Amino acid sequence: MRGEFVDVGGARLYYYASGTRGAGEPVVLIHGFPTSSHLWRDVAPLIPDGHRVVVLDLLGYGRSDPPNGRDLSIKGHAERVIGLLDALRISYASIVGHDLGGGIAQYLAVRHPTRVARLALIDSVAFDDWPTRQLKLARTTLPLTRFLPATWILSILRSELERGYAHEDNGARSIDIYVRPFCLPAGRDVLVSHLEALDAEETVALQQRLKDIVAPTAIVYGAHDPFLPPAMAKRLQATIPGASLDIISDVRHFTPEEAPETIGTILSSWLQR
Repeated sequence: MRGEFVDVGGARLYYYASGTRGAGEPVVLIHGFPTSSHLWRDVAPLIPDGHRVVVLDLLGYGRSDPPNGRDLSIKGHAERVIGLLDALRISYASIVGHDLGGGIAQYLAVRHPTRVARLALIDSVAFDDWPTRQLKLARTTLPLTRFLPATWILSILRSELERGYAHEDNGARSIDIYVRPFCLPAGRDVLVSHLEALDAEETVALQQRLKDIVAPTAIVYGAHDPFLPPAMAKRLQATIPGASLDIISDVRHFTPEEAPETIGTILSSWLQR
């Protein structure tokens, strides 16, 4: 599907739009670390007719510009999403976030509630239960590893991503796509910047405000997610008023890729709430 670039704060963000305009509000799909808009390739076509679907690459991922020192925090990404919505003349939208994208979605629902019609969190970061131990270890060793060849860091990233798929064959092509932007030395530096920006303090700061979210909320997790366990999903449901919860069996972390039809069905029901 052909996409476009939009300048947001001096950096180009890549996005593509699908679906059909109608009575329903637009749906924005936000990926997480370290993926891209490719994550949603099988979900976007399943969004019901009448909704414009916007799928983006966050700054420093996929086809979007490298960060070049720009803010890669949840707040930084979220404010750029607002900039993208403004550029596309979207006043409010249903926001779907996976992994770090779920943290961005939470920020939008808390800090920009009038821009969020509905909220869907899929295998989302939350509270203080992330990053994983492996990523925390990678961050603590960055003073040394940031100068090692990109291939060394990528081998660790690749093995970590493989754990997120219930069936390795499902993830092989996607992993190649996700790591491609980080393969050269300049890409290694971008990956290091992303790792340095992963900070649970941001979701901890949002925690007390989650109870104030009024947007209809759907929470979806893979039953065997090795990074963000279903216990986090249940905690989110207990915190966000009226949130629904679906735990999908036989799936790990990359639920939009391994169970797109199920995600499509859940989102279709959510859009009718």
